[in-house]
Amino acid sequence: MLRAFKRRNYRLWAAADFLSVAGAWMQVLGVNWLLLSISGSATSLGLGLFLQSAPTLLLAMFGGSLADRLPARPLVITGQVFHGLLAAALAVIAFNGPDHTGPIYLISALGGVVSAFCAPAIGRFAAEMVEREDLSNALGLGSVISSAARILGMGVAGALIPLIGTAALFAANALSFTGVIAAVLLMRTGEMRIMPRATREESKITDGLRYMLRTPWLLVVFGLAFALGSLGRNYQLTMAAMSQGPLGAGAGGYGLLSVVFAVGAIIGGLVAASRPRLGFRVLLVAGASISVFQALSGLAPGLPLFAALMLLIAVGAVVVDTTVAARIQLGTREDMRGRVLAAQSMVGAAAGATGGPLLGVLCDTAGPRAALVLAGVVTTAATLTAAVLLVRILGVRFPVLMPYRPAALVQSHAS
Repeated sequence: MLRAFKRRNYRLWAAADFLSVAGAWMQVLGVNWLLLSISGSATSLGLGLFLQSAPTLLLAMFGGSLADRLPARPLVITGQVFHGLLAAALAVIAFNGPDHTGPIYLISALGGVVSAFCAPAIGRFAAEMVEREDLSNALGLGSVISSAARILGMGVAGALIPLIGTAALFAANALSFTGVIAAVLLMRTGEMRIMPRATREESKITDGLRYMLRTPWLLVVFGLAFALGSLGRNYQLTMAAMSQGPLGAGAGGYGLLSVVFAVGAIIGGLVAASRPRLGFRVLLVAGASISVFQALSGLAPGLPLFAALMLLIAVGAVVVDTTVAARIQLGTREDMRGRVLAAQSMVGAAAGATGGPLLGVLCDTAGPRAALVLAGVVTTAATLTAAVLLVRILGVRFPVLMPYRPAALVQSHAS
């Protein structure tokens, strides 16, 4: 289960990732609290989230093109430097006691721009630290690390905001980037797996788009990821609506469900890391399972059963995310990897931008129970549709039973 940890570079990256994710979630909670303190409106939080995600939809493919053409390591370091400077600027703004939200929105938007350009390079860089056969394990362990760091970051932020305010959280996050940069600099170049890069002519965005359009199995995976990510992924919203409404559990119940979901995410990462391979079979079974569980959660009579279903959904959701990442990393051309990863991030951003408002409207109009049941039925249908399409595209009879296939074989069926 811990195969990836045998490599020194991955151990350094895992420590850096834990530090970075914990700091990022400290900043997320700090920004939310600061916006609420200034504006007194929850709408301001939604605008802040939109400003963070919008640059991904607009600029991610440019970042992907850069990642395919330039060495990943300098791009990663540059991105960490800019993120650290933005966190430091946010600390200065918070320390001076801002009286309007404009500067915070500006920092949020600039952070989104940096992420849009650097995220594809981080994806390529992470794939260079381990051999291909250990990549699925590394991605699963990465999910565990991210989930644990998220719990720590949110817990620390919740405890420290009333004591020392938000400025200290932003300053701590800024310092955390020095640790990330140090870890990247300490990595041994000779132990990195060499991935082919595209030339300036080959790194065009249009070439990447044409490649993806000629890879139909990849489009099916993107479509399934969008469906599961929009209607089947905004659990913070649906858990809050169920706690406040039908379950009558209030804020305490919502807090309990958040903890349960976080625990499930860690278990899901361990499940993904324990599997020697993550193929389409795993993706389809996990996608169908969480969709059915989501529909059933809308019928749960009380908090205990609803929490149990949320635990199972969290496990499956992380397995789905890890498997999607593994299939994309292992099944696509390495000189196209940055642009494909950019497209994946765009799909995730679009899913979040559309799914949250849509589920919110459903909860307000039809009720949280009906929203969960309807969303579960739709995502179940989407998963079954994806299975049928993969049957046709890959030329296999039962993709749900399909074993792992080498990337070259998958590409030959997809062309």
